[in-house]
Amino acid sequence: MALTVVIADDQAMVREGFGALLTAQPDIAVTGHAADGRAAVEEVVRLRPDVVLMDVRMPQLNGLEATAELMRRRLDPAPRVLMLTTFDIDEYVYEALRLGASGFMLKDAPAEELVRAVRVVAAGESLLAPSVTRRLIEEVTRRRPAHVRGDRRLESLTAREREVLELIATGLSNTEIADRLFLAEQTVKTHVGKVLAKLALRDRAQAVVFAYENGVVTPG
Repeated sequence: MALTVVIADDQAMVREGFGALLTAQPDIAVTGHAADGRAAVEEVVRLRPDVVLMDVRMPQLNGLEATAELMRRRLDPAPRVLMLTTFDIDEYVYEALRLGASGFMLKDAPAEELVRAVRVVAAGESLLAPSVTRRLIEEVTRRRPAHVRGDRRLESLTAREREVLELIATGLSNTEIADRLFLAEQTVKTHVGKVLAKLALRDRAQAVVFAYENGVVTPG
């Protein structure tokens, strides 16, 4: 069954270009387009796509506001939001990830990276470019109090699950975590699922934010 995608961008050429690229893939179907944030919310509610390509800067509602509105709607299943931006350092990165965006993608990224990004996000993984991850960590560090009190939910994690959370926060994939801990990849996937469930997090992107905000790992 094909992955369904809604593309929200105020530039028609971007919508058409991305749409043609994704439609050419045998496992992806573009089911809707939107030229502003308000229309994006309406289309997502109507069509229930697997993934939303959401431009950061749009009229009516910007990408951040549209993402927040979608999360408030508590759609089931919740769509995966992949933010599109012209700049790798953007003031919306931190807040959008906190709200539930699953990753960021530069608009000028190679075509194959966009296709891969849609598949990765649809599979429940997070997608953060290294430069975006660095920016995120800087933002968390700047906002975090000098003395962090860890979230009580951390106490529910086993030692192994906390170790997995630490490695998620450094940006490692399941395969890389498996290699680091000498575990089977399926075992790591199980641990990741338990971490997200116990901490009530939507995906790995939120796990990165959570880990830094609560002092599980420290920048540097």
